[in-house]
Amino acid sequence: MKYPDNILKKEEELLLQTYKRIPIEISHGEGVYLFATDSKKYLDFFSGLAVNALGYGNKKVIQAIEEQIRKYIHLSNYYVNIPQLELAERLIKLTGLAKVFFANSGTEAVEASLKLIRKHFGPDKKIITFSNAFHGRTYGSLSLSGKEKYKKYFSPLLSNIVQLEFNNVEQLKDIIDRTTAAVYLEFVEGEGGIQVASNQFVDKLNELRNKFSFALVADEVQSGIGRTGKPFAYNHYEIEPDLVIVAKAIGGGLPLGALITNKKYENVFQSGDHGSTFGGNPVACAAGLVVLNEVFENGHMNNVARLGEYFKSELNLIHRNHTDKIADIRGLGFILGVELFKPCERLVKAFRDKGILVNCTNDNVLRILPPLISTKEDISIFIKVFNEILSEHA
Repeated sequence: MKYPDNILKKEEELLLQTYKRIPIEISHGEGVYLFATDSKKYLDFFSGLAVNALGYGNKKVIQAIEEQIRKYIHLSNYYVNIPQLELAERLIKLTGLAKVFFANSGTEAVEASLKLIRKHFGPDKKIITFSNAFHGRTYGSLSLSGKEKYKKYFSPLLSNIVQLEFNNVEQLKDIIDRTTAAVYLEFVEGEGGIQVASNQFVDKLNELRNKFSFALVADEVQSGIGRTGKPFAYNHYEIEPDLVIVAKAIGGGLPLGALITNKKYENVFQSGDHGSTFGGNPVACAAGLVVLNEVFENGHMNNVARLGEYFKSELNLIHRNHTDKIADIRGLGFILGVELFKPCERLVKAFRDKGILVNCTNDNVLRILPPLISTKEDISIFIKVFNEILSEHA
């Protein structure tokens, strides 16, 4: 059911038109499903753009939020709050790194990392990023991003940022040298079409880092917190980043992001160099603690690793039967992409009409981001509907 006309009109009157709204009026969510006001339910294989790792209405998350709200909703960061310390401790243990700065989003965590890099290395050294990368929409994070359609109206952006072709080993060897301060990498490019870094590419990057001592910054905003079947996407490789950026799933649906540094960079920031009024909000951190416990202690990550392989194998079967429509299947765990020969917006609508929510990115890639609680039965529903759609659409 579409929004009533007056609601759409009111939305246009009141809000800056920065989003292309999906024409469904949501009443509530439960598990892996969203329900519309007309009682139609949708299998949500987009999960709030990888935010809702535990789906909707998780009782443990709700309980943690309610308990923390009764204590205090907000404290200035001039005070210590216990949920923030507990979450930082868990993130440090997961990554093997040293210290955490909390922000409200992935973009804010990227901005924090840029300031840290510039302070440590100075303004003259270059920062490397990659084609189709997406690191956010604020000026610093946008300067790192690789999609020109997001950048074209906003020059001048930050200087000394060099964009290379993702997975191009020769460019790494040609461009990275002693004038390099940092390399920002999504080991799985989400917005860029679920492109996965090759082992050869990562190995060469690690070799060059050992030679030139730049900082490797892993953007795990979309791919972290168990989504790939490992804690972070970089865990699929023989490499340890210097800085890790996380967000989305980490707040259990509340705004939260984090920059995590190793010991080499843990003392770059001093008091007053950076800050955030709401970063590390105690309610968001309390919810995040539940997410980490459920994902890593109660088996959800292992579930993702096992079912992600099943899901990908089923998509590959579909590919073999529709080589005229599908160019490639790629991804890890529960971050999967189906590259089509044609733009995929029409298929997104077809899925929605059949009660499944999925996303289109990079114009022609179906981006599939199920909640980490999804079952084999949920995946089978998706596969059945996908087969139907491909048979119905020429």
